[in-house]
Amino acid sequence: MRFIPQKKFDWKGMINMQAKYSRVLLKLSGEALAGDKHFGLNDEVIRRICTSVKKCADMGVQIGIVVGGGNFWRGRSSEGMDRTRADHIGMLATQMNALAVGDMLEQLGCDVRVQSAIPMNTVAEPYIRNRAVRHLEKGRIVIFGCGTGNPFCSTDLAAALRAAEIEAEVIFKATMVDGVYDSDPKKNPNAVKFDTITFEEVLVRNLQVMDSTAAAMCRENKIPIQVYNLENPDDMVRAMQGEPVGTLVTP
Repeated sequence: MRFIPQKKFDWKGMINMQAKYSRVLLKLSGEALAGDKHFGLNDEVIRRICTSVKKCADMGVQIGIVVGGGNFWRGRSSEGMDRTRADHIGMLATQMNALAVGDMLEQLGCDVRVQSAIPMNTVAEPYIRNRAVRHLEKGRIVIFGCGTGNPFCSTDLAAALRAAEIEAEVIFKATMVDGVYDSDPKKNPNAVKFDTITFEEVLVRNLQVMDSTAAAMCRENKIPIQVYNLENPDDMVRAMQGEPVGTLVTP
């Protein structure tokens, strides 16, 4: 039986806000945290994202977060580098981002736990599924670092895996566009946006919502993906209340 959290309310205006979901997984790209700087961390962008996350948490939603590492490291940044070693460096990049997001959420008054798929006990808790779920049940936001802990696995796959493990009802995926299109809207002004689309269509059309392995895992575990525009972080809050926002990818 799914745990139904007690509703938390911000008495300064959020009392009438009701959440559609009780437990979600938020997937953030590392590049998004860099903003216009395109590298490193942009405090203003991170604060804006975390403010929306806090609004959702204040509605009583249990939130897990997986963060990418592309603002520090992408693939094999050095020619000839071993793929496994390059992926290990990328995992460390995601952990830096996890700590940065966790710190900002704490500044905003959230109770946060940062976990790591790679043991680094002086920096973060080890990822233990039951412990993560218990944190969520107590109203803590849990940030999962270091992807799955394995090379050759994307952070999209880590998001799908963690969502399945914690029994999240939906994955919220923040992107730089306002949904899923049949082609790149930045290159094709006639690109058509989908309000809803199935995982089958995503895989057949090769639409870049998530990598194919992650999309297949979400389909098999019947976990929908809500795609929304990161430039409008409060779209997450609206979608959390059931408003039509971005694109919903359904099993």
